[in-house]
Amino acid sequence: MTEKTTMSGEEVLKKYDKESNTMEYVGTMKKFVSALAISFSIFQLYTATFGVLDAQLQRAVHLGFGLALAFLLYPTKKSWRRDKLHPLDAFLAILGAAAPAYIIIMYRELILRSALPTQEDVVTGTIGILLVIEAARRVVGIPMVCVVLLFVTYAFVGPYMPGVLAHRGLTLGQFVSHVWYTTEGVFGIPLGVSSTFIFLFILFGAYLESTGLGKFFIDIANAIAGWASGGPAKVAVLSSGLMGTVSGSSVANVVGTGSLTIPMMKKLGYHKNFAGAVEAAASTGGQLMPPVMGAAAFLMAEFVGVPYVEIVQAAVIPAFLYFTGVWLGVHFEAKRGNLKGVPRDQLPKFFTILRERGHLSIPLLVTVYLLVSGYTPMRAALIAIFLSIIVSSLRASTRMKPAEIVKGLETGAKSVLGVLVACAAAGIIIGVVTKTGVGLKMASGLLDLSGGMLLPSMFFTMLTAIVLGMGVPTTANYVITSTIAAPALIQMGVPILAAHMFVFYFGIIADVTPPVALAAYAGAGISGGNALKTGVNASKLAIAAFIIPYMFVMSPELLMTEGFSTGLLISLVTAFMGMIALSSSLIGYLIAPMPSIQRFVLFAGGLLMIKPGLETDIAGIAIFVLIVFLQIKSGRGSSED
Repeated sequence: MTEKTTMSGEEVLKKYDKESNTMEYVGTMKKFVSALAISFSIFQLYTATFGVLDAQLQRAVHLGFGLALAFLLYPTKKSWRRDKLHPLDAFLAILGAAAPAYIIIMYRELILRSALPTQEDVVTGTIGILLVIEAARRVVGIPMVCVVLLFVTYAFVGPYMPGVLAHRGLTLGQFVSHVWYTTEGVFGIPLGVSSTFIFLFILFGAYLESTGLGKFFIDIANAIAGWASGGPAKVAVLSSGLMGTVSGSSVANVVGTGSLTIPMMKKLGYHKNFAGAVEAAASTGGQLMPPVMGAAAFLMAEFVGVPYVEIVQAAVIPAFLYFTGVWLGVHFEAKRGNLKGVPRDQLPKFFTILRERGHLSIPLLVTVYLLVSGYTPMRAALIAIFLSIIVSSLRASTRMKPAEIVKGLETGAKSVLGVLVACAAAGIIIGVVTKTGVGLKMASGLLDLSGGMLLPSMFFTMLTAIVLGMGVPTTANYVITSTIAAPALIQMGVPILAAHMFVFYFGIIADVTPPVALAAYAGAGISGGNALKTGVNASKLAIAAFIIPYMFVMSPELLMTEGFSTGLLISLVTAFMGMIALSSSLIGYLIAPMPSIQRFVLFAGGLLMIKPGLETDIAGIAIFVLIVFLQIKSGRGSSED
């Protein structure tokens, strides 16, 4: 696919981020949808403040609001009048609210009859499941629906499946009872996390955006790195990393920062395919950046059974190595093309920015402090939401008006729909997996396919996560792969946290992996470049993400599960040197242009330094020193920064 012209940020979002392509109503319908979304946020804030309801009740209310809004904001026909609701959407929105409401109304009776559903229970549950699938089609996309339907079909055709995949099969009553009326299906852990932690953090992010934190991050990045070689590209990396602390969407991050940084990069001299790739690689890494890390990180804490702060701690070094790799890639490209930075007198002043808008970062810093201090993510996010409103009022230039505060409630509710629907749909998959035992069967099949060897198992798991990630959102991707693929790694002795981080990473990196690289397509849309070439360049810049998961599986101390140690420091230093070698070899420049043989040898040396082990580290360092010596001796370049 080739983009001949540049696109606006809004056009890019609507084209490549399905979750952002919502209906914009006018008149009475606009007021109605806004009121419903605001009511949704108020319910979430109320329960977070005064205590959540029983698990199934909390999740039922959450899903009821979500389905109703999904059918209103993602209508049957986009060409329908914006002042009037399509009759089918009205009908589905009412059903979407009613199906979960049935659980609330009949809660006691459903508990008493447990696994013996009545005909009314089965009909209502069937309608609810179908509504979730249709909402997933509208909000998330066809690939997610295909995966869900594959598992639903498997639930019923078990007796006809070959070999280990065979099972007794489920009746409609058994299927609906388990998937809709227990907390192991639609109303399972994913929707539970969405109805508590995820909603509040997305609402927090909406308020931070309203205060102008995104512009603050870009200006800070300009002040820090705008003057260096390839300055705008480094600004893109730094600002996207900072934005990643509050944003969980690669495409939204590309649009948010790329609308400013990509034109700057092109003006400096970067090719449009590389400019779009820089922003795509950096923005994708935003989902790996603590403390928020996208919605999947909250699910990981629940699945692994550790406090969320341990997930954040484990992500620090991998995220550092990832962004180091992207930063080095743009640096060597800038040196190779002799691309200068922006003159300092044209850049904002660091301390001036801090003085005028530094207070906007206080809620984010407080959130990190609260998480480290032992507060639950829900309590930390709740405090941060109110603090972001208070802090913004410290200066007139950043103060939010009452209308903007109310608007934040609406924006937060709309922003959560993609994650909410993906979690509900993923719950159907989990329900089938837990009822049929197919998860263990597929894990065993993966072990058989790999011959019981760790590296092949990791390779097949990587392929599974990437393929799913090409069409399934990160949250749902993680749910599926952590249920099916991660157990195979765990059976081979990989620590549970390392196994889950492994599938998490490769689910995310699918956003820059051709042929379906949505973040790269978005970057190409803004730059006017070729989407496929942009994706290839982004994959090269994001090379660290393809290697780091193997590193922390083979060397789990990189996740800091045992704290900081001398061994960890050595691993970190050699990994950093390895990233320099890999990035420079892929670009073809270290301290001078490199011939092909040097690039090949240096790439091998980089892999040796990244692989844990004294012998491999020594060999890799020796190769690195040799290449540096050859380049200096050749006299074809200068080591000056």
